[in-house]
Amino acid sequence: MGHDAIILAGGAASRMGGRDKPGLRLGGRTLLERVAAAVPDAGRLVVVGPSRDLPRAVFTREEPVGGGPVPALRAGLALVRAPWVALLAGDLPLMAPEHVKALLEAAAREERGQRAGAVLLDDGGREQWLAGVWRAAPLRAALDGYEGRSLHGLLAPLDPVRLRLPGTPWLDCDTMDDLRKVAQMNVLAEWTALACKELGVDPARVDRDLILELTKEVAHGVARPAAPLTAYLLGLAQGAGTAPGDAVERLTRLARNWERATTETLTDD
Repeated sequence: MGHDAIILAGGAASRMGGRDKPGLRLGGRTLLERVAAAVPDAGRLVVVGPSRDLPRAVFTREEPVGGGPVPALRAGLALVRAPWVALLAGDLPLMAPEHVKALLEAAAREERGQRAGAVLLDDGGREQWLAGVWRAAPLRAALDGYEGRSLHGLLAPLDPVRLRLPGTPWLDCDTMDDLRKVAQMNVLAEWTALACKELGVDPARVDRDLILELTKEVAHGVARPAAPLTAYLLGLAQGAGTAPGDAVERLTRLARNWERATTETLTDD
């Protein structure tokens, strides 16, 4: 699907003490560079914010500068030429090309029903208006008659497809704590990908969050050294084809009940 992209990167970042949030680095790249990497197929990449060294991007500013997301969207949309546009915040470090592709595909499936786009839902089921894709024509029409300041007020009446995706691609970084958490998640994701490549393992077979939850339960309920040992034993069993289908669930339950189980054993003795 032919599409452009608009990245809103001109906010005041008041919760970060006025830091240059899109310019903050995570894993060797700025937040803005990471978001731009999520739209590699965009015909035109429009960034609403201060000009930066970002290949292929076209920069513009809202009027008035600092006027909020609606004026910023209006400024960005003026430079859009494609029939579809991805609308993204400049602080979505976990957004990836497959997420944008999924949004475009979901919106395209509903195009005959005149759904104007698709947006991601967070874990609480709330629409993330700066993590979506839109047909440019109805978006322009909505902006032409809109005098409010809220993206929700502008976009909700367009009745987009609401889409849930695995992981947290909608997660933005409003505070330095958010950035630190995402940095840890990013390290885990990159290490998992590299380790899988080195070992010849299909990353799709690795449920990282499930394994981390298991090792957390083992570390807290049994002993810290038991956590990596448990993960290793699980890997051996799965590699040998002897692990039951609910192996992780069984081990997690065992770890949660460890103290009671050992107490009962000692009592029986």
